[in-house]
Amino acid sequence: TGYHPEILGEYAALKESRERLWTVGLACLVGILLLVWLEFRSARITALVGLSLPFALVGGVIGVALTGGVLSLGSLVGFVTVIGISARNGIMLLSHYDHLRRFEGEAFGPALILRGAQERLVPILMTALCAGLALVPLVIAGDKPGHEIEHPMAIVILGGLISSTALNLFLMPALYARFGKERPEREPELAEAVA
Repeated sequence: TGYHPEILGEYAALKESRERLWTVGLACLVGILLLVWLEFRSARITALVGLSLPFALVGGVIGVALTGGVLSLGSLVGFVTVIGISARNGIMLLSHYDHLRRFEGEAFGPALILRGAQERLVPILMTALCAGLALVPLVIAGDKPGHEIEHPMAIVILGGLISSTALNLFLMPALYARFGKERPEREPELAEAVA
């Protein structure tokens, strides 16, 4: 009586760091969706961004699977980073669609979708290429001593950049074309006549 086992040291610190990272990651996701809603005031657009974020992680999951399937602290940090980059690119694209529709008078339809995607192609590719090229040396260096966190993180971010860039350039415009159009507001005279 009075004695109990405690797991201390590196394992306990790793477990605590993982739990903290999951909590911070979830808080970031909620914050991203809240900011999207505040910007667009549209549940449809917020849902588009929210549903697209898990698809952006596919490349990171494939990267983890190809390198042994070990989910380390570095790879968790990589997943949080990929969510941020993907959300930024998606918001940038959707915001441009909104700008074209509201301020440049572009009607909702295929012309709007294609123009917005073409005009945001270079910024989205530049974001992905700059981040990706910076990570290539860490991926090539491998799991050398001192790179225990950076190597898995770089693999996840690089894989996630590939999938999130493809998502933002191909899937997001298609989803916006299908679900992005807001229902037209009823005319006040028509609403009074119906009532």
